[in-house]
Amino acid sequence: MQFFGCGNSCLFVASFRHIVVKMDLEIEIDRWIAYNSLINDTVIEKQRQIRKKEREGKKMQAKVIEKFKEIFGAQGDIRAYFAPGRVNLIGEHTDYNGGHVFPCALTIGTYGVARKREDKKLRFYSMNFEHFGVIESSVEGLQAEKKADWTNYPKGVMWAFGERGMKVEQGMDLLLFGNIPNGSGLSSSASVEVLTGYILKDLFGFDVSNQDLALIGQFSENNFNGVNCGIMDQFAIAMGKADHAIFLDTATLHYEYAPIRLEGAKIVISCTNKKRGLGDSKYNERRSECETALAEIQEVVGIQALGDLTEEQFEQYKSAVKDEIRVKRAKHAVYENQRTLKAVEALKNNDVKLFGELMNASHVSLRDDYEVTGIELDTMVEEAWKIDGVIGSRMTGAGFGGCTVSIVKDEAVNTFIEKVGKAYEEKIGYAGDFYVVEIGDGPVKLSEA
Repeated sequence: MQFFGCGNSCLFVASFRHIVVKMDLEIEIDRWIAYNSLINDTVIEKQRQIRKKEREGKKMQAKVIEKFKEIFGAQGDIRAYFAPGRVNLIGEHTDYNGGHVFPCALTIGTYGVARKREDKKLRFYSMNFEHFGVIESSVEGLQAEKKADWTNYPKGVMWAFGERGMKVEQGMDLLLFGNIPNGSGLSSSASVEVLTGYILKDLFGFDVSNQDLALIGQFSENNFNGVNCGIMDQFAIAMGKADHAIFLDTATLHYEYAPIRLEGAKIVISCTNKKRGLGDSKYNERRSECETALAEIQEVVGIQALGDLTEEQFEQYKSAVKDEIRVKRAKHAVYENQRTLKAVEALKNNDVKLFGELMNASHVSLRDDYEVTGIELDTMVEEAWKIDGVIGSRMTGAGFGGCTVSIVKDEAVNTFIEKVGKAYEEKIGYAGDFYVVEIGDGPVKLSEA
């Protein structure tokens, strides 16, 4: 038989080609079915997780409303709210240096239940600090007091509204519950501030945007509670969007939402359980060191902030800084800003590997140049780096305790929690906590009870 002649051989070749095409088509159909099955399974699992979160949210909502009624009574117009916590993926200690940050809101945060009063009295209750009981105050003569403890944060926001010409004339009953670990570096204080602002907006009809709420929260923390924080925490919480991080230029407040697509990976928060308060830490000292370094560099080049400099420009002008410690602080501010720009570009190019490498470099800089880590955070990160499947890991937040953030491949999450947790407890002497988190929306009104 001739395979490539005419006659019967042509018929054979045609039949052979038909068989090959049919086989190829069947393979492609099988692939299509498998792919769609995988997609459908993923969609179904995601929908299942959404429904689970909704059930958990409603359960938590009912819990805080019930507690409010137990503490303050069931009468009147009772309303429930939620504001998220936040985690910063990269761009640490850049927000007060005119640089860029890349935070996202979380699905964990602070629940609040409030009711407007007819008098001037403020009554506060926290389910996280039940030993304090009901703390009373007044909308008149608002001032920070040590004995007021956590209530200084909502009081500060009320004061800040008044400073902007929106005086709170009536009191309220306010109950809070946060499922953010206190002192973790996930911005429990900023969550309370944004939540309080959102409640005031709803209860009293103040005409403010969510971006305004962020600025009011920062203003209150700076000027009422005496912590010179930047804008990042409040902005990330007030402007949060599910499944997106916020690429924010803190010098101009220009921002864009960036989709976070971590196919086959999760964000894991590792809490050191070493509590830290910004006002009690060296946070204000670091900010002062950067401000002094900026003033020294401004003597030789016209810039508005350290975030205006590239790495090359910093190396060119750093000799103007008269103290080696301040050189290190300024170097971190400049290089971290550039790392953030590169990291966001890496995500746009789906280069998660490079994003992870930049996270790792960020931690090294925070450890060596900015010196805000400590043995607890360093242990968490260094143990994370040893685990196969960890794409990147770094401290997040102000430092001096708090949390790390890691991007971990799905199949490595359980190993990560087990091995890092074991090594941490053996070295530090007490356990850490681990949270696999999701990216959520900004503040919302839940219901009226």
